[in-house]
Amino acid sequence: MADQTIVPAVFDPHRWGLPDEAVARLGDRLRGFWTRYRGCFQTRTRDASAHAWTYLRGLLGMNTKRNFANIARRVTDPDDDGQGVQHFMSDSPWSAQVVIQQVQREIATTPALRTGGVLILDESAAEKAGAKSAGAGRQHNGRLGKVEMSQVGTFLAFYNGVVWTWVDGELFLPEHWFTPEMAAERQRVGVPAERQFATKIELGWRMIQRVQAQGLPFEAVACDDLYGRSGWLRQQMAAAGIIYMAEVPANTQVYLTRPDFGVPPPQPGQRGRRATRPRVLSADEPVEVRQIAHRSDTHFQRYQVRSTERGELDDPFAMRRVWMIREGALAEEWLVIRHEYGQRYTYALSNASVDTPQERLAWLKCTRHFVERANQDAKSAAGWDELQAQKYRAWEHHLALTILATWFIAQTKHDWAQTWGDEKMGRLGDC
Repeated sequence: MADQTIVPAVFDPHRWGLPDEAVARLGDRLRGFWTRYRGCFQTRTRDASAHAWTYLRGLLGMNTKRNFANIARRVTDPDDDGQGVQHFMSDSPWSAQVVIQQVQREIATTPALRTGGVLILDESAAEKAGAKSAGAGRQHNGRLGKVEMSQVGTFLAFYNGVVWTWVDGELFLPEHWFTPEMAAERQRVGVPAERQFATKIELGWRMIQRVQAQGLPFEAVACDDLYGRSGWLRQQMAAAGIIYMAEVPANTQVYLTRPDFGVPPPQPGQRGRRATRPRVLSADEPVEVRQIAHRSDTHFQRYQVRSTERGELDDPFAMRRVWMIREGALAEEWLVIRHEYGQRYTYALSNASVDTPQERLAWLKCTRHFVERANQDAKSAAGWDELQAQKYRAWEHHLALTILATWFIAQTKHDWAQTWGDEKMGRLGDC
């Protein structure tokens, strides 16, 4: 592959304030990168790595219209109809998870990424013209801000310094896909027989467990309020010893003082069944987090979180210890309030220890920005949202190769930072 065929703006050295020599051997770098992964595409009967190489080059070397046929024509032969690439993506039995796990292992064995990493849980929707693609249905599309015919994936991103990249994903299948009436459609698009309905929150926890088992180094998990409002998910992470910074809605109710919580004791002369469920026994009343932001005893302080293209990110933050009922138990958490650009307030709950520096809490509150950067790279630089395929396996294979492409981008930026300086590469860490 010639160096000049890698053209997306993410590789433009001038964008990063770097000299042209930074990309002089980028094509050779990509070939060496792919060589480490070619064994992931071998099945018991054949070696499909040549198609993987074609597809990876197409994702990174084309700017638009990265469908199977166009990739084959652009990368291999103008007369190629793309049937080989289509079979490789939609039908070949190579394992997407094998590719994804090798990416995770490379991150884990990169010395500079062993500390300071954060996982970020998010979802992303792709608009679909019809309901024939696996998981397609009328569901909320966050990009469009409305319910639309879409295919939705839940994704886990890794962020550390100048590195942000997807590291896992799951296709969300709406509940109606598991009705008896959809049995033939599930078979047509290749939904695994063992696949059962799972909420986006359950899929998110499944991915967190997977990467933790793989040894991916992270110090906290950040997520938006779709996931953060789930007391079940926060309880799962707390029980596993995982620190989280979970966005919550403004109407989330918490206690500002520790309430008396437990099973009501039997009363003298009480008849009937005794209470068995714990509850708040004191007169304490919960308050909404949006009310706390405007209390006179809530004190805001500016914290310098990081440098951005627009200057320093130093919004006012307030941190308070609060209590809430989480999965039938009393839990003490940090409430972190950010006054974004002096306009709106956002809220997050964290199980970080009571002695966690508030500067650290403010920094964690702002890390969710980098899942948007990972999503942007996956779509604009690697063509994530250009998939035109109906089968479940095609979605998984496209995910694996998109993760491979975005890890190549992230690893390249990381190496550039080591060579040319973090301050140049970190300029795009805007929030």
